Amino acid sequence: MSGADVTRVVEEAFREEWGRVVATLIRLTGDWDLAEECAQDAFAQAIARWPRDGVPRRPGAWLTTAARNRALDRLRRGTTEAARLRSVAAMPAGPDPEPVEEDVEEDVEEDHVPDDRLRLMFTCCHPALPLEAQVALTLRTLAGLTTAQIAAAFMVPETTMAQRLVRAKKKIRNAGIPYGVPPAHLLAERTAGVLGVLYVLFTEGYSASGGPSPARPELTAEAIRLARVLAGLMPGEPEAQGLLALMLLQDSRRVARFDAAGDIVTLEFQDRAQWDHDEIEEGLRLLDDALACRRPGPYQVQAAIAACHATALDPDDTDWPQIAGLYARLARLAPSPVVELNRAVAVAMADGPLAGLRLVDELRAGGALAGHHLLAATRADLLRRLGRTADAAQAYEEALALAPTDAERRYLARRRAETGGT
Repeated sequence: MSGADVTRVVEEAFREEWGRVVATLIRLTGDWDLAEECAQDAFAQAIARWPRDGVPRRPGAWLTTAARNRALDRLRRGTTEAARLRSVAAMPAGPDPEPVEEDVEEDVEEDHVPDDRLRLMFTCCHPALPLEAQVALTLRTLAGLTTAQIAAAFMVPETTMAQRLVRAKKKIRNAGIPYGVPPAHLLAERTAGVLGVLYVLFTEGYSASGGPSPARPELTAEAIRLARVLAGLMPGEPEAQGLLALMLLQDSRRVARFDAAGDIVTLEFQDRAQWDHDEIEEGLRLLDDALACRRPGPYQVQAAIAACHATALDPDDTDWPQIAGLYARLARLAPSPVVELNRAVAVAMADGPLAGLRLVDELRAGGALAGHHLLAATRADLLRRLGRTADAAQAYEEALALAPTDAERRYLARRRAETGGT
């Protein structure tokens, strides 16, 4: 195998195994920083040794054993408590990961890894931590993003993000937050938190909150990957399946959402042949499985809305009355001004722009979405459809001043020009 091939395999192993390795080491050592450092050492060893010795049959087990041995060595040379040393030493492994013993691979791969990832996910998303810290810690420990990458995602200096991560880890340690899945009576509440963090992560990737790019596909990819982990580890939780279905159905339109110049292509003008139909098929299958549990939740309803769009052969085939009804259901399950704004759009498509404008103006009068560019943009579009071009131009101007990304500003400027505004 060439050096380039080995590099590709290691990169793939990093994406697939980082969270597994770190989760196992955190359980064994209780030291988050040590776990990350030893995981990094294991991948460095893989880059150095796999070209010479060949890629092991189970790369994840090899990496976990290499990281475990590194942690054991670090603890032996330090002054760490004997109990922690015994805990790490208790994990079966040879003295060196060249090669990993077959029985060790079986033990690591089958017994420890899945539960450890689930424990780590729930620990990162503990309600005692601020939401932004939950997301950042999830990206760092389970996705393996660097502090610089996470800082770029949040659009804050790297030093600021480093401090947030340090504070989050210190909070976990000082508050005695347990490393594990919560007891049954807290599971539903905590599961909602985990799902919420993954949803925020996906949403930020799908529609960036600021910066030159309107989307960050690397974040949506990580959110989907982590949602797959959660859905696989909690097969009896329909909302986990619903969230993954929602992500896949939304992500299926990724390529068609922007043109070659990076400008926004709205849903009605997207080339549906460019949609990822494998993702659509998987998303629909997951949604059906989730709905079969007969425990509907907000993510399942949102996935059902996305499914209406994904299965429409063309824009005129879209079942807008059903979408409006689903948004009404979502508003009851998870009331929010943004949900009401989306319902107004669906009502406008089902019953005409005037019906939608009435709902938008009610939201505007309530003030809950003051300063939100989508409220002004939606109002502008409905005014344009009603032929009220002067009012539409003014609303587009308001939306343009609030839009967070360059692509959205270009889109709104084009729409404003179409109304005769300058």
